[in-house]
Amino acid sequence: MSTPRIAEVTRNTAETQITVKVNLDGTGQARLATGIGFFDHMLDQIARHGLIDLDIQAKGDLHIDGHHTVEDVGITLGQAVAKAVGDKKGIRRYGHAYVPLDEALSRVVVDFSGRPGLVMHVPFKSGMIGTFDSQLAYEFFQGFVNHAFVTLHIDNLRGENAHHQAETVFKAFARALRAALELDPRAAGTIPSTKGSL
Repeated sequence: MSTPRIAEVTRNTAETQITVKVNLDGTGQARLATGIGFFDHMLDQIARHGLIDLDIQAKGDLHIDGHHTVEDVGITLGQAVAKAVGDKKGIRRYGHAYVPLDEALSRVVVDFSGRPGLVMHVPFKSGMIGTFDSQLAYEFFQGFVNHAFVTLHIDNLRGENAHHQAETVFKAFARALRAALELDPRAAGTIPSTKGSL
């Protein structure tokens, strides 16, 4: 591989201060501090199962709730991934994964299309998972797709435990990312599109 696919992005607003560093060709190392324990656990799944080295340091207005922190981490991570992937030459572009955890099963499909789009069907069985509001999973992925410029389909096919539902979603997302971002030796140096650009 000629150039390392690494990036660092900082986002500072009146609500959050976030720095994200990514290495798309890492080994799954993670350094995470968002102030929301379960969210850190989910981000760790992205690193470990996506084989992406991830350093996310976030300070947000958690005295209000986790909304701004979770959404802005999604935005900043999307920006960092877009920056690291560059012109997308040689990537597989598409990735999908099914991941089970006990009674739960989720499917995630991603396309590094250059067009942001999210379709998400996850009927969480609980509103809160620890101190993490399960509604914020959608906000995280919406922030990510809008700034990584990917199309993302997320379906929780079954599940009775909200922790399991969320974990299968984030693990499947990680595996789908890993597949899509993998460099295809048969397509080295080419853009995976008939348009010639993504």
